[in-house]
Amino acid sequence: MHPALALETPSAGRSRGLRLALLALLATVLSGCGYNEIQSRDEAVKAAWAEVLSQYQRRADLIPNIVNTVKGEANFEQETLTRVVEARARATSIQATPELVNDPAALARFNQAQGELSSALSRLLMVVENYPNLKANAGFQDLRAQLEGTENRIGIARNKYIKATQDYNVFVRQFPQNLTAMVFGYQERAQFTVENEKAIQTAPTVDFGAKK
Repeated sequence: MHPALALETPSAGRSRGLRLALLALLATVLSGCGYNEIQSRDEAVKAAWAEVLSQYQRRADLIPNIVNTVKGEANFEQETLTRVVEARARATSIQATPELVNDPAALARFNQAQGELSSALSRLLMVVENYPNLKANAGFQDLRAQLEGTENRIGIARNKYIKATQDYNVFVRQFPQNLTAMVFGYQERAQFTVENEKAIQTAPTVDFGAKK
């Protein structure tokens, strides 16, 4: 008889049944100790972080068009434009990988760079108020609306990341899933700090009376 057609022996059947029982037991144990929930929350953090990066990239892609449009305005403050260009270069020079959220120091540097870019853009938009031609430029106003919409989406994405990270970190610190996290190498995720939030949300003070 062909081996493929041979009937399963009783011992082989028992062995197979034992393996299935062990797998079922392992699945139950892992579920009871929080393994599956850690997986779900970890994926939620990754998805939230990916959205943050997507919105930051969207903003970075808008900036060259904004800068080129502003360059067309005679006598526009070159220092303001330079700050935006340099801040964008610093922000985009940091490799924003999914692993970045596992390194608090790297995440802090990333957020500092993004905060500096936010401040430079805030100054640019405030200075534009001194240039009626730019304010009346339909192309620039469209870019400005896109930028402001992107800034709003960045804020929403960051808040979702903060919430997902908080939920994940609290969960992996609790017993018994803290033991599961330790065994499988799941560590707490880096979080945005209060200093990061202040740097990003606070617009710079601009004195239009001071001419250089």
